[in-house]
Amino acid sequence: MSKKPLVMTFFAPAMIDYDKLSQLCSHQGLRQRLDNATTEEAHSYFMDHYRDMFVHECGDTSVAISAITETSHNEEDGKEKITVSDSDASTRKTIVGEYINHDIRYHMAKLHKERQIADPDVIFNNRIREMKSLIKKMPYERTAEDTKQLFGHLKTFEDLSKQVSSKELRDLCTSVQHDTWRDEGYTVFANTGFHIILRGSVTPVTCPWIKVRGQPLIPAATTTSSLSNVELSVGDCFGTLERVDGPEPNSRILCVQIKSVPCEFLKIHSNDFKRITDRIRENETAEKISLIQSCRAYQLWPRQSLLKLAELVEWTKFPQNTVLVSEGFHCPFIVFIRKGECHVLKEIKVNTTSPGGDKKWKKKQVVVGQMSTSDSFGEVSILKEKPITSSVVTATQVDIGIIARERLQELDETTRVLLLQSNEKYYKTMTEDQIRDEYINQEQKRRWNRYKGDVMVKTMNASGITPGHGRWTSK
Repeated sequence: MSKKPLVMTFFAPAMIDYDKLSQLCSHQGLRQRLDNATTEEAHSYFMDHYRDMFVHECGDTSVAISAITETSHNEEDGKEKITVSDSDASTRKTIVGEYINHDIRYHMAKLHKERQIADPDVIFNNRIREMKSLIKKMPYERTAEDTKQLFGHLKTFEDLSKQVSSKELRDLCTSVQHDTWRDEGYTVFANTGFHIILRGSVTPVTCPWIKVRGQPLIPAATTTSSLSNVELSVGDCFGTLERVDGPEPNSRILCVQIKSVPCEFLKIHSNDFKRITDRIRENETAEKISLIQSCRAYQLWPRQSLLKLAELVEWTKFPQNTVLVSEGFHCPFIVFIRKGECHVLKEIKVNTTSPGGDKKWKKKQVVVGQMSTSDSFGEVSILKEKPITSSVVTATQVDIGIIARERLQELDETTRVLLLQSNEKYYKTMTEDQIRDEYINQEQKRRWNRYKGDVMVKTMNASGITPGHGRWTSK
C-alpha cells in the first residue's frame, strides 16, 4: 500500500475575492441575522471552502510532500522551517512558511515587553527580591551575569556606592554574603561588616549606626530610650566597611537589635573589603611603576625610588585638542602618557603678505615633535621652576598619569635630585633657526599638497570624471 503524499500549503500575502466571499456567506444553513443557528453541514462546507475567497499573486504554492524530515519553529519572527523530501526521496528541500502562534503566553510576553514599570515601589521591591535570589547562591556558584546584575542593584544604595569606586564595588559583588536572623531581640554586632536590610527591621542600639569609610567613628551621646523610636527597615544600611575594634570584645559599637523576624541581610565582611582594596591598590601601583619605568629617563631607576614616585601618580583623561601646557608658562604637573598622542608646538614670528599686498609679522604655531605612549614631560620645568619652552596639545584622547606640583614636596631630597638628573640630559631646546626651518618645510609640504589637489580637481573636471558615478563607481 503506497503512502499518500501529504499536501502542505504555504500562503503568500493574499487579496480577497469579495464575490466568492459573498457566495460563501450566503450558503444555506449558515447563521444569518434572522437565523441564529448554524447547521453542521453548513459549518463543514464553510471550513472546506473558505480558502477560495483569497486570491494569491504567486500562483500555486501547494507542495506535495511524502515525508517531513525536520521541523523547526522560530517564535521571534513567526517563521516555520520544514525540511521535506519528495515522493521518490531523491531530493530534500527546506520550505519557509508563515506560522501563526495561538499560544496566549507568546502574545502576552510581547505585550509586556513594551510596558515599562514606572512605580518606584514596584521597582524597589523587584530589586530586593532579585538581590535575595542572587546572594543566596554561594560566591563560587555565581556566574558573571549574576555579578553584573548584583553590581547594578548595589549601585542604587547611596550609603554604599558613595564610599567605594565602581571597580571596588564590582569586585565586592563576588564576595557578598547572605545573613539570616530568626529570633527577635538578638543583638547584631556590625563592627565587622557592612549590612543592607533585605527583609525585616532592626533598632539601632548606638548612634551612629553607619561608619563612613575614611572618617573617624565618634559615638553620639544618646540613650537607649532615645533610639527606641528609630527603626531601620528594608533598604536601610548599618555597619562599616572598615573593621572597627572596640575597647572590649563585646563592645556595642555599631550594634543593632532584631525587631521583626525573620531578618535577612546582605553582608560585606570587612576582611573581604580589605583584601579586595589591597589587591586593587597593589595592581594599580604595579601598573604605575610599569608606566614610569617604560619612559626612557626612568629605565635604570631602583624599585624603591619608582615606588615612591608611583604613590604620587593619579590617573586622568583629556579629550582631543586639549592644551595640557602652554609655552612660556610653568608646567602644573608631570605627565606620563599611558595611551594616546600629543603634539609639541613652538611659537614663531613669520612675515606674511595679505591679499592687499601689505606685509606684516604674525605669530604662528609650528609642530616640532610628537609624544605618545611611554613619553613624559614637565619634570625640569617644575623642579627648576622655569617656564616650559613648548606647548603640548593632545592629538587624540589621552590617558595619562600626572603628579601635581604640590605633591612633589612629599618626595625626599634624594629622589628629587635623581628625578632632575635623569631628565636634564633629555631636555633640549630648539634654536630660532631650527624652528624657522621646520616651519618652512611644513609650509612647503602644505602648499605642495594643496597644489596637487587643485590640479587633480581641474583634470577630473576637464575630463568629465565624476567620482562615484558611471564607470568610476567604487565597488
